[in-house]
Amino acid sequence: MSSRVGEDFKPALLVVDFQEDFCPPNGSLAVQNGRDIAPTVNALLLLPFALKIATKDWHPRDHISFASNHPPPDNVPFVSNTTVVHPDDPSRNYMTLLWPDHCVQGTPGAELVPELDISHVDTVVEKGQDARVEMYSAFTDPFHLPPFTPESTSVSTSGLPMMLHEKGITDVFVVGLAQDFCVRASAIDAARFGYRTFVVREGTRAVVPGTGWDKAEEEMVAAGVKIVGVEGREVERVKGCGKDENGD
Repeated sequence: MSSRVGEDFKPALLVVDFQEDFCPPNGSLAVQNGRDIAPTVNALLLLPFALKIATKDWHPRDHISFASNHPPPDNVPFVSNTTVVHPDDPSRNYMTLLWPDHCVQGTPGAELVPELDISHVDTVVEKGQDARVEMYSAFTDPFHLPPFTPESTSVSTSGLPMMLHEKGITDVFVVGLAQDFCVRASAIDAARFGYRTFVVREGTRAVVPGTGWDKAEEEMVAAGVKIVGVEGREVERVKGCGKDENGD
């Protein structure tokens, strides 16, 4: 399965991980000013996107990215690293930072924030459920390879790639938390899967507001993602979807 981007304009909105554990004041992995994106996200949810999806980190308690699941002294959140090994191919691996326990299945921290107007969300996609691998991206784990299909050497997928494909989506607009991790990974994967991809700047915040934001933005732009404003012409085009078949 491969995505086809033609002349049509059928946009989707992807709200990434707008969850309690990523927001102050009580989130275990709170992003500074994370809740402040709610007005922008909700305004976008009112627009005539063909598909509106919210994602949730939905981790088991024994997830490999939790520092608590590794022995001391190399289990300090935000500091220590571990090696993630492909379960079916030990020759493939990567290093990753360890985090505090967050978004554990069934806990209050895993819930979408009440500020999010869920009534305008078409579906919620849960990700990160395989304890053996990370899943920053809303599409698939980091082990996938070109041609970037859901089946291409991935350990875990969310179902999102097929959902977008079946709906005939051409463009993906991304907001949510956090800009320098799950938003970045999701936007880059959207571009890799063949979608015209946009991150709405006002609809996201970074774990590291300065250098983290800049580095993530550079990586997204290099992957073909466009960073846009909520008042920009790209969002304006979405507003016209219900009036003109061509979105003009």
